[in-house]
Amino acid sequence: METRISVINIIVHDTQKASEVNEILHEYGPYVVGRMGVPYPEKKISIICLILDAPPPVTSALSGKLGMLSGVTAKTVTAKV
Repeated sequence: METRISVINIIVHDTQKASEVNEILHEYGPYVVGRMGVPYPEKKISIICLILDAPPPVTSALSGKLGMLSGVTAKTVTAKV
C-alpha cells in the first residue's frame, strides 16, 4: 500500500495521560520517522511533534486513537507527495 508523509501534532493537557499516549505511539513505532517532545511546565502541557511515513488508514487510526483520549489534542497534516 502507498504511504504518505504526515505530521501529527499532539498537545497533552493532562500529563497523567502521558503513559497512554506513549503506549499508542509505541504501537505505531514502525511508521515513525521522527519524534520531538517538548515539556512546557509553565503552561502544564507537553507538546509532541510526530513524523510518519504510513498508509493513510494507519495515520488516521493513530490520530483517532490519540484524539479519543481525554486531555489530549491531536491534529494531522499530510503532504501531497
